[in-house]
Amino acid sequence: MKAGNFGDKFDIFSLTNNDTKKSKFLFLKRLKVNSLRSLRSSNFCILITAPVIYSMIIPALILDFFTCLYQSICFPVYGIEKVRRSDYIIIDRHRLPYLNTTQKINCAYCGYFNGLIAYVREIASRTEQYWCPIRHSFKAKGLHKRHKNFAKYGDSKEFHEKQNVKNFL
Repeated sequence: MKAGNFGDKFDIFSLTNNDTKKSKFLFLKRLKVNSLRSLRSSNFCILITAPVIYSMIIPALILDFFTCLYQSICFPVYGIEKVRRSDYIIIDRHRLPYLNTTQKINCAYCGYFNGLIAYVREIASRTEQYWCPIRHSFKAKGLHKRHKNFAKYGDSKEFHEKQNVKNFL
């Protein structure tokens, strides 16, 4: 990895326990590349796609709001344990001293967006476990961890044993 203005290689894990936190912080801060210089050296195509990426914050905020609303209204009724949002949406990388302002914003955005997707997925998987604990007929990519405990596709007896709904619609 190129280190800021120095061009030398640096491995954060090579610092010894004798190094103080302040000296580590100062060393890492020296690795920071100026935001303006970083933007000027960026590929033009990357710069013009940035508004598209950042426009996704609007549907993400809407998804976040309605998912929280759904969970707070429905989960108590169904007796499903609520998902702690703070366990999934973690925004902490902006505190790294070697990131410039643009990189900090990017890291906050990615931390929020990817955390939100994981949070929504967990709420959706708990909902599916409650309402429809049946495996798919074929192996799909990216199935949540609860899916393996669902009833086999086509096995109505196992489905009725696993389904938790008392008064099904």
